[in-house]
Amino acid sequence: MDSDNAKRAEKIIKILKKLFPKTKIALDYSNNWELVVAVILSAQTTDKKVNEVTKRLFKKYPKLDSYAKADISEFQKDIKEIGLYRAKAKNILSTAKIIKDQYNGVIPKTIKELVALPGIGRKTANVILGNAYGIVDGIAVDTHVVRLSRLFGLTKHKDAVKIEKDLMEILPKKEWFNFTYRMIDYGRKYCTARCKHDVCPLREYIKNKHDET
Repeated sequence: MDSDNAKRAEKIIKILKKLFPKTKIALDYSNNWELVVAVILSAQTTDKKVNEVTKRLFKKYPKLDSYAKADISEFQKDIKEIGLYRAKAKNILSTAKIIKDQYNGVIPKTIKELVALPGIGRKTANVILGNAYGIVDGIAVDTHVVRLSRLFGLTKHKDAVKIEKDLMEILPKKEWFNFTYRMIDYGRKYCTARCKHDVCPLREYIKNKHDET
């Protein structure tokens, strides 16, 4: 473990906790399967847009079985506002069938099982496990986490898997789950497309200004 980076991370977490004492995923859902659908849809799409689409989608398809039996052409039309909707439609419906047939309709509880499903990578698996079951086996690394972790000198990598490994080595495990959502909230409020360093509460920890965009 890099002790300097661990101390740096500890100070950053302390400030993030003061700024965002409570964290919550921005996606709307009412059960574990809806969470899976929403998270798959959220790739390269804003949470706001996903919530707009799922508000209608979850009424039309109220159960896992509804997705397993859905017509893919019709389902594509239902999520057409979402980026990469064709691939996401195929992945969601395929995953629904696998979970229904192989897992008796229960969302798997391990990263290994989840990442084997269509449309689910390690980040998505971490989000699902943490929010559905309170299981934390890793850190969900989204675009905000990638950008800000580099900006604050917590990693030099650009690859999400390598960044996750670096963060897992320097962050206490009890902070892993909330760290993602605090970084997302920080990115949205203080560090958007171009950081406003004069009002940035973490400006003293900025190491790599070329990573601010």
